[in-house]
Amino acid sequence: MHINKKLTIEELQSKKGMTPIAILTAYTYPISKELEAAGIPLILVGDTLGMVEMGYNSTQEVTMNDMVYHISAVRRGAPNTHIIGDLPYLSDSSPALALENSQRLLDAGADSIKLEGPKYDVVEFLLKNGVYVVGHLGLTPQTAQNFKQVGKDEDEANQIKLQADALVKAGVFLLVLEHIPSDLASELTHNVSVPTIGIGAGQEVDGQVLVINDVIGVGEKWPPFSKQYAHVGKTVREAAAIFKHEVETKVFDPYQ
Repeated sequence: MHINKKLTIEELQSKKGMTPIAILTAYTYPISKELEAAGIPLILVGDTLGMVEMGYNSTQEVTMNDMVYHISAVRRGAPNTHIIGDLPYLSDSSPALALENSQRLLDAGADSIKLEGPKYDVVEFLLKNGVYVVGHLGLTPQTAQNFKQVGKDEDEANQIKLQADALVKAGVFLLVLEHIPSDLASELTHNVSVPTIGIGAGQEVDGQVLVINDVIGVGEKWPPFSKQYAHVGKTVREAAAIFKHEVETKVFDPYQ
């Protein structure tokens, strides 16, 4: 079994241009335990949990209580892994509120927090108060009107470039780039001083993040920029069907 050493902010930043960073989401104790055993260096407890674990229609329905519950479970499963906790929709609408809610996530077990969009004043305020922040640009699900690729036209691309520079200046230590053209992601990666983490942003980034449910094939449909390494949903369905058959035909024996 691989034993993780929790990476510091400095160690994570030193990986830029050197060692690609693998990040997976987790929302539960058993999954986070397996990710730590596999040597995954960072776990993101993302507000995607609202859609993939709780059955919500969007991430906007996720509450702070939801995030605290899941972060605490993940921390118990992965005590030696750096955990990033998402600030859910509207929980960072002011610097003071963002700090209050970030502290709740840190108290639950997060090592750093992630927020969506160009909230420079919030990032600066959090950093000033000892909270390390991951930025997130491109497709930002909390406020997106649709899930189309972002940054395809010149104006949109230039806006993302300006936002990236400003977020790095404000103090983010990682920058997630979601569903943007690979050439734009490559340019940003070469131009900013912090590691870039892609999700649907091509290969020329400093790391990749995927939703664990997509990776292990749990669910009905997955984003076009995800990748399935297993199909656990099918295995669960097949096992449940066998159990049902054994019970109904009276051959079930718990001691066999």
